[in-house]
Amino acid sequence: MSQLAPPSLRRIADRVAARLEAHLVPEHERWSAFDVDLAEPMAEIRRLVLSGGKRLRPAFCHWGFVGAGGDAEAQIVADAGAAFELMHAFALFHDDVMDDAPTRRGQPTTHTVFAKQHADGGWNGEARRFGEGIAVLIGDLAFVYADQLLADANRTAWRLWNDLRIELNVGQVLDIVGSVRGVRDVEQAERICRYKSGKYTIERPLHMGAALAAPERFDELAPMLSAYGLPLGDAFQMRDDVMGAFGDEASTGKPVGDDLREGKPTPLLARALAAADAAQRSVLDQVGNPRLSASAIADVQQVIIDTGALADLEASIARLTDEAVAAIDATDLVDPARDELIALAAFVSQREV
Repeated sequence: MSQLAPPSLRRIADRVAARLEAHLVPEHERWSAFDVDLAEPMAEIRRLVLSGGKRLRPAFCHWGFVGAGGDAEAQIVADAGAAFELMHAFALFHDDVMDDAPTRRGQPTTHTVFAKQHADGGWNGEARRFGEGIAVLIGDLAFVYADQLLADANRTAWRLWNDLRIELNVGQVLDIVGSVRGVRDVEQAERICRYKSGKYTIERPLHMGAALAAPERFDELAPMLSAYGLPLGDAFQMRDDVMGAFGDEASTGKPVGDDLREGKPTPLLARALAAADAAQRSVLDQVGNPRLSASAIADVQQVIIDTGALADLEASIARLTDEAVAAIDATDLVDPARDELIALAAFVSQREV
């Protein structure tokens, strides 16, 4: 059953959105005045970061900060939340190019927008390469803007910030390699998902919040936050896997079964293959074909259900969420951080978008 988002998530999201606007609007005006050709690329950053998203990374950073004794109204935690959204935007701009994704949050992806602009204008060169090049550069700009927002962070937080960005990119490399090699090992698939998404969505934002609030206590706080953040991050990515294979396009903003067409090395698919008989394996062997039809997608989905892989993954999500909740409940984090993190655990593990 889908879980409603905690009310605090919207309050944090609104504050982060205001901080993003305050940073990006002057940058857009500055560079548009310098050269009109920069207006649309700069606008794309705002379009993506302000088009929605759950703002989970800012929320976990916020509650890590408050839980470590930080003032909820402090400017640095709003800056960090906005930095997380820009860093995430950098990853999405690049990820959409690598996956050749046509849509993001129900809208055309940046590289397709600029490829169409190139084609419509009859410009020199290849439209696809132009669109991808512009999208990569826009992602790079988002990466730099994220750093600007953390200019006042302490040394402990900066070390963590660099660690989490290295982990994110390492996870993406493993994801690409795993996709083309057809990685279907459960342990390897779970490791890829942890580094590609889980750690930088939950554990590392919590660490950043704690480091910003109490760098002198970070070594004490980090293990208890990891005991919550790592299992919940795994549950979060497993839920993403379910939505990627079974999600409704109207809710997720992505075509149904896109992860199956891309052949993503997911724990869900690894479980299905491990339990499949010969006939079921032949159906699952279609995964990774970018031209997989809707009926073939439905056949793959049915095999995932019939092998028990979906039920097994759902049981793992529930177990990992319970582990995370028990870990955070046993800490001495400042209230209301503990209660808010428990509410967030239920939301991220049961969400449908």
